Amino acid sequence: MASRAPSIVFSHVGIHVTDLRRMVEFYTRFLGFTVTDRGPLDTPHGPIELAFLSRDPDEHHQVVLVTGRPADAGFNTVNQISFRVDGLPALRATHARLAGEPVTDVQAVSHGNALSLYFRDPEGNRIELFIDTPWYVSQPLRIPMDLSLPDDALWKWVEETARPLPGFKPREEWRREMTARMGAR
Repeated sequence: MASRAPSIVFSHVGIHVTDLRRMVEFYTRFLGFTVTDRGPLDTPHGPIELAFLSRDPDEHHQVVLVTGRPADAGFNTVNQISFRVDGLPALRATHARLAGEPVTDVQAVSHGNALSLYFRDPEGNRIELFIDTPWYVSQPLRIPMDLSLPDDALWKWVEETARPLPGFKPREEWRREMTARMGAR
């Protein structure tokens, strides 16, 4: 009989970078991370330097930036790094702050179950900042969104666009179904 997988909780992500100084500066200044440790490490493939970053004093690091990414890397295998923010005002404020930053590909979208702000950091890694909505809809879904709408108008638009979509239901109903499906408590 196969044993059940152990209980796991996602902890952190590490990404290779070409310009560690520039990336540490962006992640600390713009995204609010703190450098918790940093330094060189000899590896079988040669020396690297690491910077450990966190926004949670209970987590030594949530992101680790590691030198060694070739400047001419043609493809980044990390699709995105996603961070939940604490509400629509934070999403809007971040969107406004992006104007003067060395980022590209800024997009505000509704997924029906989340409102997301996507952009590429200074080395092209896709970052998602998001908030949950009170609804669930089947994924994938990506609808361009106008963050300049007033709160009431934006939430009305999100619900009106999500309601006719496949799988629409209150988030709590979806959560109960997933709890049962996962055998969780």
